[in-house]
This record gives sequence, structure tokens and C-alpha cells, in this order.
Amino acid sequence: MSRLFKAAFVAALVLVAFGGCGKKAEKTYLVGVTGPFTGDGAQYGEMLRMAAEMRADEINAAGGINGIPLELEFQDDKGDPKEAANAAQKLGSNPNVLAVLGHFNSSCSLAGKEVYNSMGVLQLSPGSTNVTVCEGGDWTFRNVYRDDFQGQFIADFIKYVLGYGRVAVFFDNDDYGRGLRDSFAERAEEIGLEIVREEAYVRDTQEYTPQLTQIIAKKPDIIFISGLYANGAMILTQARNLGVETPFIGGDGLLSADLVTNAGKASEGVIVTCPFLPTVGEEKTRNFVTSFKQRYGTEPDAWAALTYDALGIVAEAVEKAGPDRKAIRDYVAAMDSPEKGYDGVAGLTYFNADGDCLKPLIVAVVKDGEFVPFEKQAEDLERAKEALRVSAPAEPSPPEGS
Repeated sequence: MSRLFKAAFVAALVLVAFGGCGKKAEKTYLVGVTGPFTGDGAQYGEMLRMAAEMRADEINAAGGINGIPLELEFQDDKGDPKEAANAAQKLGSNPNVLAVLGHFNSSCSLAGKEVYNSMGVLQLSPGSTNVTVCEGGDWTFRNVYRDDFQGQFIADFIKYVLGYGRVAVFFDNDDYGRGLRDSFAERAEEIGLEIVREEAYVRDTQEYTPQLTQIIAKKPDIIFISGLYANGAMILTQARNLGVETPFIGGDGLLSADLVTNAGKASEGVIVTCPFLPTVGEEKTRNFVTSFKQRYGTEPDAWAALTYDALGIVAEAVEKAGPDRKAIRDYVAAMDSPEKGYDGVAGLTYFNADGDCLKPLIVAVVKDGEFVPFEKQAEDLERAKEALRVSAPAEPSPPEGS
């Protein structure tokens, strides 16, 4: 009996020492994750959540951060700026939250920016592309390109690679849709790409037939959708139901498996610019895609890859600089050159003084119900522009004596 009692006593001591089975470790490093986990953008939010959980589990399986487990706190912003401000307040006011990954929507990042900056907590967005997201926010960063880069690229691609001269624009009347549309329109004017019609919509719009009728009357060569996948799917479906055969192109807001699910065959041939494709990348990227598919049964999208990298950046900052909000922010801000950047599954990330970063851009197309690389890429655009420069007639020499 005494041996049994002694064994039970020792076992009890072990359970006390390690917190018992199924209990959290006494000390953890807490990182906030916020995005549209419900609502129209839930597909994006789900990708953010899955990628963050997968990366956190990998970090913890490897021993945590300096031996301390990483824990995530999720806050749903529902893709709504008011909800985003509330989520930011909850995360920022918790002194245990070392940094925040989010938000996805630009309007939500802008709504949360003031909160994060006033509370001194790092905000790292894996999805907000509006030009103004990082401006005036010393604590706000993103590991995705800006809309002015993407919008200008789309305009150039339409004119110089696709060879079209007339374009119509559908844009979501929010920070993302307007920002992408504005940069596109500015570049279109510079290069002589004619915008024959513009139509704005709000997120809860369901019927696009009247606007499509107005657009088709102008006979555009291509239609540009500056918005997210849910509205994009409805626009595509209603356009094809009207018999419209005009090609469509969109920004990274259309990059979602739900675009294909919701629009079906109407999505075939749609061209989309994006920062990541599962089928493009080096061994590190391929391993990430394989692990993600094994764990969740679906391929990761760009936002999953960027979230995965964002958590990796924060984890590295905590490991190197310690669990201090300002030290974490300063460490990330010091990633200001390729040599100091973070080499992730979505490419190299480093930041300028505003917290913005440069990322390569990939052109995808929906083919047989999947996003695959388009036959023409950024290199083809550069070659086309160079060919134009070479073939341009030389300016006449000024007359002598002038």
C-alpha cells in the first residue's frame, strides 16, 4: 500500500508541476488575429484563421518561442469598420497581446489603425492594400503590396499585353474598391487606355443587370472588377446570363475559391492579379502548400500564405527582441532591406519607412474551375513596354543654332 501511495503522490506532483493534462502552460506568448470570420468575407477570414493556427502549431511543436508556447486570440471584425474598431480595442487593451495580425479589409485596417497606434501595439496586415493603410501609423505594417502598384499594373497589362483599348469598370464603393479603381484610372489616363463606363456598387448589392446593360452599350473590350469575390461572382453570373461574352479582369479581391464555387462556369477565363499562387514557388512554398492541404483538405490562397508569413515575422521578432510591444515593433521596422527581410512562403518581405512592402505580382486565370498562372506574366509586360520603347521613333534633333 505504501508503494502505491508513494507512486500516486509522485504522479500528483508531476501533474501539479506541468499543469495537468489538457491545461494551458502557465506562461504563453499571446498574439491577436482579427479578420472577417463571419459575413460576406468569411472565406478570407477562414483562410487567415487556418494559416495562423497551422503556423502556431508548427512553432509550438518545435519548442515554442524560446521555449514558451505561442497562443492566438481571435477577434471577428465581420469585414465591418465599426466591428474592426471594437476588435482592435479588445486586443489592444489586453496587455498580454504582444502584436496583432490583421485586418483583412482595408476599411477595417484603417478603422483599427488609430487604436493600435494609441495603444502601442504592432498591427501587421496580410491583406489590406489601400494606399493609405500604413500612412501616419508608426505601429501599422503590411506584408502585401499597395493598390497603386496593383492598379497601375492592371492598366498596363490590359493595354500592352492583352492589347485592349477600351475598358469598363465595376468598383466596390469602399476603401479597397475605390483605392484600386483610382490607381487604375490614373494610370489608364496616362497611357491612353479609355475608360468607357464606370459603375459603383455597395457590398450588399444583389442586382447588377441595369449596370451591366449600361456598360455593354459602351462596347468595352474588357471589364475590370475592382471589388471582392462575393460581388464579383454575382456580376459574372448575371453578365453571362445576359449573353455577355466580354472578358473580365480583377484585382486580388477576386482571388477566392468561392468565386469559382459561386459563379461556376461564369468564372471561366477571368483574369486576376494576386501576390501568391499555390502552384508557383520554391520548395519552401511547395512544402507549405502540401502541409496545408493535408491538414485542411484544401489549397491555401494568397491570404493564407501571407498570414502564415505574418505570424512567422511576429514570432521571429518576439524571439529576437523579447516579449515587449515596442521592441517587437522596432524589430519589424528594422526589416528595411532585402538582407534584413523575412524569407517566407510568399516571398521576401521587408518594409519601407511607412511600413509598406514590395511584393511580386502574379497573373492568374480561372481554367477548368481552378486558378492557374496566366500564359502572360509581369516579365511579358516588361518585354512589351521595352519593345515599344525600342520601336518608338527618335525625336528629331534641334536645328543648329537653337
